[in-house]
Amino acid sequence: MSRSRNERPGSLGGVTSLSLSSASAAASKADAVVIGVAQGPKGLVLAPGADSVSDALGKALLPALTGLGATGRAEQVVRLATLGATTAPVVVAVGLGPVAAGDGDSDGAYDSELLRRAAGAAVRELAGSGRVALTLSMSGGDVAAGVRAVGEGTLLGAYSFGRYRTAAGDASSGVDRRDPVGKLVLLVPDAKSKTLRAAVRRAEVVSRAVLLVRDLVNTPPSDLHPVELAELASSVAGRTGVDVEVIEGKALVSGGFGGLVGVGQGSANGPRLVHLAYRGGKGTTSKVALVGKGVTFDSGGLSLKPAAAMEEMKSDMSGAAAVLATVVAVAELGLAVDVDAWIPMAENMPSGAAIRPSDVLTFRNGKTVEVNNTDAEGRLILADAIARACEDSPDILIDVATLTGAQLVALGARTTAVMGNDDALRASVVDAAGRAGEPSWPMPLPADLRKGLESEVADLINTGPREGGMLSAGLFLQEFVTEGVRWAHLDIAGPAYNSGEAYGYTPHGGTGAAVRTFVQLLEDLAHAG
Repeated sequence: MSRSRNERPGSLGGVTSLSLSSASAAASKADAVVIGVAQGPKGLVLAPGADSVSDALGKALLPALTGLGATGRAEQVVRLATLGATTAPVVVAVGLGPVAAGDGDSDGAYDSELLRRAAGAAVRELAGSGRVALTLSMSGGDVAAGVRAVGEGTLLGAYSFGRYRTAAGDASSGVDRRDPVGKLVLLVPDAKSKTLRAAVRRAEVVSRAVLLVRDLVNTPPSDLHPVELAELASSVAGRTGVDVEVIEGKALVSGGFGGLVGVGQGSANGPRLVHLAYRGGKGTTSKVALVGKGVTFDSGGLSLKPAAAMEEMKSDMSGAAAVLATVVAVAELGLAVDVDAWIPMAENMPSGAAIRPSDVLTFRNGKTVEVNNTDAEGRLILADAIARACEDSPDILIDVATLTGAQLVALGARTTAVMGNDDALRASVVDAAGRAGEPSWPMPLPADLRKGLESEVADLINTGPREGGMLSAGLFLQEFVTEGVRWAHLDIAGPAYNSGEAYGYTPHGGTGAAVRTFVQLLEDLAHAG
């Protein structure tokens, strides 16, 4: 039975520890030692940290790796038996791509995201190992930044979702069901450094948050209706001292949350609105509101999706999970920022009670919307939550959602679209995302597309023309943002779920998109204050 099966959501997914050691790579007690290699002008080059392994194997290391096919290509993993030359029986070389800029060999600093992905690729390859040591933290120039990046890469790369497996399987299945690496050791010059230990802790906190999202996204929708998601949010957030309020039933109706009620009324599992409140304490100067789309399963409602389009719709609550996990991480890190999260949760199902195309809904801020497509439900539940969040006059408001298929068409499966009513805020989000290792791209909200949302019977319709559909969705949401509130919208329809093979530290399935961006942005705000 998989070791990761009984891990609670928000754990490190089966990894028992992440630690630092000042032992040399050649003398490290581990099942495998991971070193970095790169593509140099004259062939394979060792990255910083591999010196002791090179010394132990003499002139044989690079020729042996080259003979095994190592090229230094980014994320390429090659194993080499050391035959007793080092304490660890196996050396694993992971590619870092072209040699980093420096003096022409290995003295340059490698990008943090490159190290993060390399660490993830190596650790995925070493699934089943009990203890793995890595030298990659010393390849980034700033060792603390390297520890943070490699720590995240190893923990995220080691992830395995085995909760529903009853057997380990075998190699012939084509699915890797080995337990993740048990213990991860980062080799650094000074393992007692407070700065490096703080970097390890941050890596653990952020990784737990991302893995919480992955667990929730990967959970079958039959086990994660709005009620279960709300209960789990209350439990996980409550353990960190975050205040939790759950609004449901008649309270949603009396509260004027017509969009959320409307989307949820077609399901036997009623909607919820979860409010999480974290207070940063003395020195706090920023007040942030977060909103995340929580459609626990999206059938399309009466505008029914094709069968194949439903297969990954358990991921339609990725935005909600990202916001929940972010608040938990912010609380664990004790950031000096106030955060109010409003998380609308609903199941979009077809039934005799479901909303119909041409129905009109009245929202929290009093606006009315004619529903011309019940499969554009995410913006309906977000609109209510955005309107409610604005009532508290936050300094900034950010929402995140798997909102439109048009995002995939425009930017592909790995790049988040960022829109908003404030260019500086949009730029800050994109910058934070880049430093966190989550690709994003700023997108406009063209005013000329707004007339495509006009209705003859209500204030708005919920979908406009097909052209510019992602941007029209952003314009729709902007209608519910109170004037004067700085707002940004993240569309993670593609990045939230990896439909293809695993790569780097990213598994097949839920990815945990947006959490690292949010934590980085909130850290920036806390430090700016």
